[in-house]
Amino acid sequence: MSSRRLQLVWSIKQEPEAVIKVAFASTDRTRVNQHFGAAEGFVVYDVTPDKATLVGVAEFAEEAMDGNEDKLAVKVDFLEGCAAVYVMAIGASAIKKLMAKGVQPIRINEVDAVDDLLGEISKAMSEGGVAWIDRAIAAQTKAKAKAEDRFASMEEEGWEG
Repeated sequence: MSSRRLQLVWSIKQEPEAVIKVAFASTDRTRVNQHFGAAEGFVVYDVTPDKATLVGVAEFAEEAMDGNEDKLAVKVDFLEGCAAVYVMAIGASAIKKLMAKGVQPIRINEVDAVDDLLGEISKAMSEGGVAWIDRAIAAQTKAKAKAEDRFASMEEEGWEG
């Protein structure tokens, strides 16, 4: 019986495209229509230059906008890993908490359809020029390079079997 070694091969025929996670404060999952602090729900999408994929939904108990800071922590934690969150309105303390987690709050002036916003985000990912999207893609590129460096150093160390 011969001893065979398993070799891992990474195929990089095509550079994986950028993916950013974006959330929307919404009661109906189709329109941005909620104040951040009182948001009853968020829908979360992975967005690429070509498509958007629903990856998460959160629903929260209805709360009054009374300055209760505890309600913010749960929402901020849920949004960790998102590049941005679209809201109708947001208070200063929520902005501070989101920014500390790397989530860009984006306030819109009127109820916008989530589908329209997703289209704008995808387009901006291809064309550039939207600061928060450019930052999110740059951060992702930097993280990928760091991971690749880690794999390269592991490969140099060799596999013992």
